[in-house]
Amino acid sequence: MTIRIALDAMGGDRAPLPEVVGAVEAYRRFGVHTVLVGDEIKLRRQLAQLKASEGLSIVHAEEVVTMDDPPMTPIRKKRRSSLRIAGELVKSGEAQGLVSAGNTGAVMATAKLVIGGIEVVERPALATWIPHPKGASLILDVGANSDCKASHLQQFAIMGSIYASQVTGIEHPRVALLSIGEEDIKGNDLTKEVFKLLQASAVNFTGNVEGHGIFSGEADVIVTDGFTGNVVLKTGESVYEYVTGALREGFGRNMRTKIGYLLSMPVFRELKAKMDYAEYGGALLLGVKAVTVICHGRSQPKAIMNALRLARDCCVAGLNQRIVEQITARMKDASNGKTSVAN
Repeated sequence: MTIRIALDAMGGDRAPLPEVVGAVEAYRRFGVHTVLVGDEIKLRRQLAQLKASEGLSIVHAEEVVTMDDPPMTPIRKKRRSSLRIAGELVKSGEAQGLVSAGNTGAVMATAKLVIGGIEVVERPALATWIPHPKGASLILDVGANSDCKASHLQQFAIMGSIYASQVTGIEHPRVALLSIGEEDIKGNDLTKEVFKLLQASAVNFTGNVEGHGIFSGEADVIVTDGFTGNVVLKTGESVYEYVTGALREGFGRNMRTKIGYLLSMPVFRELKAKMDYAEYGGALLLGVKAVTVICHGRSQPKAIMNALRLARDCCVAGLNQRIVEQITARMKDASNGKTSVAN
């Protein structure tokens, strides 16, 4: 069966151009089949300009969920929006995954209420990769749940461990809890309770990790609540933008610094490849019945392309089915007091 990814082609800040170009490149480079959902006239015009159609199909949608719309808009009002229709394509099986650079809250509502949540998962979580010198660590939640219970973070740890093992190939990913100190007595009431739950969970729990450990590779999976995780993510992105901007300004001051920049270009290309969010495509929403990737609203074609590839690869790997099977088994082990690590 051909895996098809439904793309909300009208969701991003600059839609539909980045979405269309990204979908075209995703097929040309990785063979990803995409269903473009949005204004058919605009989408066909863009494809005609790019002289592309292979591997792509179009489903018309006359409405658009904007960034200013409430999260429940595609559920209660704009039922003919590109986001809602993309979700329905996944629910019906016409597509196997969903990608959108639109309103994050609306995408999550669509994934949970149209596509449906996994019954054994209390709350879905947004997971994304944070680079470090040795590779990248998965951090979740980064924005789906501002307020969490300890049991939610326990499930985040299990889902994150399963996802990380599929991507990195590590059999027992190191799972850490983000806190203000490495000792189990450090942190607030929530982190202290979560610490105890993770000790009893069937994950490779290595203890607490502090903020400085996020970018040093101390853990393969870092668990936190959505409020804290979102702050960490956006802080990291702003630091990257500040550093690259400062370097660009500094290297452009005179001929000597420009020559220094030319000599250093290979290093900066490598740094950009590691830290640029576009390399990772978007954040994966774990805990819903179908693969769902949420991109930045300002995503350029490269980010859309990589998000489509990520969605396709997760579908091929059967990630959601593995989460259903393994989280059920691991939660059962935890309730029975077992601490063995399952794959």
